[in-house]
Amino acid sequence: MRDHTTNRRVFIKTTATAAAGIALMPGFGFVSNRVTKPLKRAFGKLGFEVTSLGLGGQASIQWTPDDVDPVKIILKAFNLGVNYFDTSNVYGPSQVNYGKAFSELSLDPGKAGYNEKRRRSIFLTTKTHLRHAKGGKNTPNVTSRTNGPEGSFTVDDVKRSLSQMFGDNQGSYPSGAYLDMVLIHNLNTMEEVNALYEGLYDTDPKAERIGALAALRDLRDGTNLTGLNPKEEKLIRHIGFSGHYSPPVMVEMIQRDKTNLLDAMLIAINANDRLNFNMQYNVIPVAAAKNMGVIGMKVFADGAMYTKEPHWTRGPMEVVRSVGSMTLPSRPLIGYSLTTPGVHTAIIGIGQINDDPAQCQLEQNLSAAQVDPSGMSSTDRQEVERMTQAVKEGKTNYFQLPDRGLTMPSGVSANQRKAGSERIVEISWHTAFAGNSPLKSYEIWRDGNQISSLTHKPQTSKTPFAFSDKLTDGESHAYSVVVVDFAGRRAESEAVRVEQL
Repeated sequence: MRDHTTNRRVFIKTTATAAAGIALMPGFGFVSNRVTKPLKRAFGKLGFEVTSLGLGGQASIQWTPDDVDPVKIILKAFNLGVNYFDTSNVYGPSQVNYGKAFSELSLDPGKAGYNEKRRRSIFLTTKTHLRHAKGGKNTPNVTSRTNGPEGSFTVDDVKRSLSQMFGDNQGSYPSGAYLDMVLIHNLNTMEEVNALYEGLYDTDPKAERIGALAALRDLRDGTNLTGLNPKEEKLIRHIGFSGHYSPPVMVEMIQRDKTNLLDAMLIAINANDRLNFNMQYNVIPVAAAKNMGVIGMKVFADGAMYTKEPHWTRGPMEVVRSVGSMTLPSRPLIGYSLTTPGVHTAIIGIGQINDDPAQCQLEQNLSAAQVDPSGMSSTDRQEVERMTQAVKEGKTNYFQLPDRGLTMPSGVSANQRKAGSERIVEISWHTAFAGNSPLKSYEIWRDGNQISSLTHKPQTSKTPFAFSDKLTDGESHAYSVVVVDFAGRRAESEAVRVEQL
């Protein structure tokens, strides 16, 4: 097999063999030669070419076994050409471990020998789990947390990240230090969306509560609209969010963004996605329609595809340190996530590295990530899904809402007006959500008869879909909207009525 392409014939044979529970033939599961120049993809609208594999900030970088040096994992990833690095303010020592590696790589602008060109060659993302930049403590259904001091807010988390990765780990950071991106971490509820957007479009520094987004905008633009950036520092370059759980919440987060503030999204996507309220047909198309960078995570369901039980990791003893398994190779699972339309890169946590490429998680994952966005056919994707459905009875994605099937369009309304001699009824509605098949179209029905059909497109704002029905009578009518998916399933809204005119 060549370094930079996925051999489709070998892939199909590998997955079919694995699914049957037969021992893999030599070379089908692992590749012994090293990737010399990793593939890169345009990263949405961010103006950066990102390697298709990114280094996750969890696994042994967060939950470090006694015999693992997390700094060596980071350095090896850099030396292999990986250019996307992920961490978070709630990943224990992860940011500190990155700081040690960055010091060895001369990426600290406060030290002699700082290599600015090398710093520009990587994309460093961290996350904040704090929803407010000011006030908002104990807000119902809003979960905020940090490993920082009690009473921290969003700006504190950003400065803590800079201090841990480029400064003294005591709160100070050098001039010229920056983060390529800060993500709002693990978005779960509509109340959290409300909190994050507080004060963004009507920013008042005297307000009792200010959401995280307004403060992150100040730190990106070097402004002080919130009163929380008095030195008008520019500390970050891009803003985004992450989510594992609820497609409607994540879609709401994107639709509320009136000024294209959000540049990227980190989202759970693996081969058991369609068994749940899925991301690939609901959230990712909306982000892609806004040209956001999309980072995939939970490729192995946080290790639940292998040795770990399906729950959040509890310590180093649960870090997966094997390279796939004989019955479920890691290669097709990585290929599945990276060939999901709209995904640009996938972050994977590393449990161990090894001088033998065949035994090194990092090298095997990087090799598997050398796949084009269209490098896996729909038939191959279905075969990978069939394989993973058998793992823990398909209940690996503990972080994801259960499947709800195809939902009907929401917020259907009908309003009428006169336009000269014409009577016009305006029908509007908001997006339906897909089950295990993509949305195809919307049908408009009047009084039990279909009068039109419109192709579905991702709804990228709070502006609803609309259809105008021109009438010549003055009678009462009942309207409904029916969504149709590519499997032929249908879901009809409640009827709405316009009265006689």
